Amino acid sequence: MDFEKLVPILRRLALEAGDRIMAVYDGPDFEVKSKSDNSPVTAADEAADAVISAGLCAAFPDLVLVTEEQAATHAQRASTFLIVDPLDGTKEFVQRRGDFTVNIAYVENGVPLRGVVYAPAQGRLFYTGADGRSVEETGPFAKDSAGPVTPLSVSRPDNSALMVVASKSHRDAATDDYIARYALRDMTSAGSSLKFCLVATGEADLYPRLGRTMEWDTAAGDAVLRGAGGQVVRFDDHQPLTYGKPGWDNPFFIAFAPGVELKR
Repeated sequence: MDFEKLVPILRRLALEAGDRIMAVYDGPDFEVKSKSDNSPVTAADEAADAVISAGLCAAFPDLVLVTEEQAATHAQRASTFLIVDPLDGTKEFVQRRGDFTVNIAYVENGVPLRGVVYAPAQGRLFYTGADGRSVEETGPFAKDSAGPVTPLSVSRPDNSALMVVASKSHRDAATDDYIARYALRDMTSAGSSLKFCLVATGEADLYPRLGRTMEWDTAAGDAVLRGAGGQVVRFDDHQPLTYGKPGWDNPFFIAFAPGVELKR
């Protein structure tokens, strides 16, 4: 893969999708429909998916594309593929809380090598550069040229005072019980794949997820975190989280800055 070509295209499509999303978000009340799994979907999800899918298929016609909003793509299997969640955090979107993201990632042999996470309502844009190192770009964001960027690097955690980030919409007793095994400085909550990015920037040390997620929910954030020196492992055996699994379901996982003494 030519990453010098790939990264600007992923970045541009994420920004274009963000424009479509914000047009709905800033407009009058919008319809919220339910998918077969009872998760919500809006016109913003569909509009963002349309612009990303069209752009990726035009630029990379030989690559498999898997996207949350097109069930027909979920039957595909390949060792190298693009994976998309055009609007991650639809619940946050519906409640106009701002913690939603556009996620696009490139996966090779089970590893998300490049990814972009764009939070249009927050004006935050994270991605892995062509060299594999993650950055946060400062807006305003021109579509065809990157602005100033800040290299991302995970924290050097103090295991006597960890900063933990957890899901805003999916917290449960099991997650709280697990977090209680650590000595905390503080805890915050965030929606969507922003949790990975908060670990990537050093704003948090640890993000445990003891709940159901799909690969399109995590691949882009995982790539950003890896490019900042972080890790994502399975909750059960602490082995690296991999992609391209049958059904696209993830196991429970832990995203963290190296140096965190993981609990079982």
